[in-house]
Amino acid sequence: MKDCNEQVTSFERAEVRMSEDDRADIYGKAKTNRNRLKSGLERNDSPKAIGSRTQGSYAMRTMIQNDRGDYDVDDGVYFKRDRLKNENGEDKSAPDARKMVSDALQDDRFADQPEPRDNCVRVYYKKEGYHVDVPVYRENRIKDPFTGEEKKSYEIAAGEKWRTSDPLANTKWFKDENKNRSPDATANGNDGQFVRIVRLVKAFARSRSGWSSKISSGFAISKLVSDHFVQSDGRDDYAFRQTMKNISARLAWNDAIRHPVLNENIAGSGERRRNSSRRRSTRT
Repeated sequence: MKDCNEQVTSFERAEVRMSEDDRADIYGKAKTNRNRLKSGLERNDSPKAIGSRTQGSYAMRTMIQNDRGDYDVDDGVYFKRDRLKNENGEDKSAPDARKMVSDALQDDRFADQPEPRDNCVRVYYKKEGYHVDVPVYRENRIKDPFTGEEKKSYEIAAGEKWRTSDPLANTKWFKDENKNRSPDATANGNDGQFVRIVRLVKAFARSRSGWSSKISSGFAISKLVSDHFVQSDGRDDYAFRQTMKNISARLAWNDAIRHPVLNENIAGSGERRRNSSRRRSTRT
């Protein structure tokens, strides 16, 4: 194919990649929010958090520009499970945990107050076009019956239940992919070809406003790129085209996307081939 690498890399830098200034601004909002949450938990006599971590596209450096200015950063808050109890000493439910965090984040200076959603608490910065999502996690500690070693596991307050989730492991998986598969990954693994191709694929998926309700999550897109990535040293244009061709061919027969860390699907059912075959059989 014709060498269009200069045009593609220039487009990615100017029109797709989020600038360092914008990243710093968004992270500043998240840090301010952490301080607000800490103070609010103390004010409401709620359990103390054991920490907060940025995660998702911000931590993976795959945030992209958005013409509508609707930027978000995930900044998860973590609690010890044995501290998240209700008045009866029972485990606090997932909705109650999100409400506790939402109550702690209330601030008269907000035009729109933070609100609990299905998987997080959302804090709005509408003037700047940002929102900070605060997923709520609890940390479990279990002793291995054979070695006696204490192991940690994490669950997210998602919907009505607590669900196994480890966003830090997700971030590590992604950074390892970038380091191991990019022909030009930097020392800290933040800006290799793998990351750039993920950003380009995300930008393509979000390039039509009418597609917004039909697009899988950014993490699902990242996993698709990982499954079908074609590296090409010095040729982002070729890597992008071949990766997209592979993804298109794969989704034509199977739309299931497996989680890289957990034993579950991120999206899809994998039924596309069987359903299409069934429709053909019906027609004949």
